[in-house]
Amino acid sequence: MEVLVTGSSGFIGKNLLERLSRIENIKVHTFDIEDKLEDLEKKIDKIDFIFHLAGINRPQNIDEFYKGNRDTIKDLILIIERRELKIPILVTSSIQVERDNDYGKSKLEGENLLREYSTKNNTPVYIYRLPNVFGKWCRPNYNSVIATWCNNIANDLEITVSDRAVKLSLVYIDDVVHTFSKHLIEKIEEREYYSIPIIFEKTLGEILELLYSFKNNRNNLIINKVGTGFERALYSTYLSYLPKDKFSYELTEHKDNRGAFVEIIKTLDSGQFSISTSKPGITRGNHYHNTKNEKFLVIKGEAVIRFRHIYSDEVIEYPVSDKKLEVVDIPVGYTHNITNTGDSEMILVIWANELFDKENPDTYYLEV
Repeated sequence: MEVLVTGSSGFIGKNLLERLSRIENIKVHTFDIEDKLEDLEKKIDKIDFIFHLAGINRPQNIDEFYKGNRDTIKDLILIIERRELKIPILVTSSIQVERDNDYGKSKLEGENLLREYSTKNNTPVYIYRLPNVFGKWCRPNYNSVIATWCNNIANDLEITVSDRAVKLSLVYIDDVVHTFSKHLIEKIEEREYYSIPIIFEKTLGEILELLYSFKNNRNNLIINKVGTGFERALYSTYLSYLPKDKFSYELTEHKDNRGAFVEIIKTLDSGQFSISTSKPGITRGNHYHNTKNEKFLVIKGEAVIRFRHIYSDEVIEYPVSDKKLEVVDIPVGYTHNITNTGDSEMILVIWANELFDKENPDTYYLEV
């Protein structure tokens, strides 16, 4: 199948091209503002499906709304009909069509042209009325508040917000291009217009608070709850705006004659991860916990982990090494230690179910 993507150098276009590149047996042709209509006429005969993403939302004058959002569709239809082709078209429209402004009016006129084309040629068209779209590669200081804020916060620039209570309807770029790509894989029922199935409703204040927490929590080693939903999408978007010289950040090493201890990641509700290094022959631990629990994983070297129930004399040993990676749980009520039994540095990854609290460490010295 050969598809055409107009507006391919734009925000949605670049993300759609990436998505299409992962679908087998798809050849993609592009058409952008710098290309000529003659170029489009030369390739239109081989096209099986069109994603029409080209449009104008920040014109120099009002006429450009209609040239970019209506007339480009008119030109596309004329080229197709001159060759008596029947090509399905997916177009990005806007929820602004329901409002009384020139951007919305121009988008609606473009929609109507496509509906006429569909009826006249018995060919499906798929009109997507999009709300605010956010995600990687969106241009800041243009028409996306999230792109602008991500860029400014990541680069320590000033943020302005007039009303934190204003609510936005938002869709994430990955959800958008995933939905679009389904039209090449599945049979989609025809409707008057379409929406992206996952829509987030967030206030400006909620968005701003989250973005600042991403920035500030990085300094505290804390990872927000970013595994699902809007937080996942916004966090991934924020990271894409980090300056190239700020991808990394330093950790604090606590060193002594035994080795080093470094906290690396803290979560809001699932504990923290740390790394410990030990020189040959060094034993760490000899303590127990009542509620705090841990998991140990040796990723370099070899060691033995010893346990003893605090009311027992029996010592349990677990030899571990980097030759067979395994996680060892540290149950509560067992005093425990770990000894580097190798002849080189041993590196231990530690997960604890709670953040370290120096006022209440729940750690009690007792020799194994």
